[in-house]
Amino acid sequence: MKRPVINSSARMWVLAGDRFASIKISGRANFSSSIDFRTVLNELAVKGYRYFVVDLSECLLMDSTFLGVLAGFGLKMNPQKPGGSSQAIELHNPNERILDLLENLGVLHLFHISQGTPAQRHLVEAIPGAPDTKEELAQACLEAHHALMEANPQNVSRFKDLTRFLAEDLKHLKSQP
Repeated sequence: MKRPVINSSARMWVLAGDRFASIKISGRANFSSSIDFRTVLNELAVKGYRYFVVDLSECLLMDSTFLGVLAGFGLKMNPQKPGGSSQAIELHNPNERILDLLENLGVLHLFHISQGTPAQRHLVEAIPGAPDTKEELAQACLEAHHALMEANPQNVSRFKDLTRFLAEDLKHLKSQP
């Protein structure tokens, strides 16, 4: 049996409606697609969007950096205490693996989860920006993992060594000519 080829990074489609923005993630949502995702989210927020639907029906998995970007945006849009419920970011059709990750990292409270058939929308594929530098990737990874630690204090022990390594790596990258 022939196995499908799976891209190493996610593809994104965006719909900016009158009252909400929808972003569809397809493939593997990982560190290499997290910067473009963060850029899209921030640009939509600057334009005044306050309700986001992130369609994860075709998202195979999400690494901690991508999840940290999502959690950081959730914290920014809904600065609430753990246990609160967010209505600003809806995650539509996340698979069990992604739901488990959200729950295990203690950030599920930042999102509204919905299941079902998505409404037919006319999405436009988001074209990735210029290739990210090593410094940009290290900075994005560091910020994403800090967001996970801020969202849930239990994540500090999970990510303290990684964030220390990323901070040292970033310092080294910035010192290079």
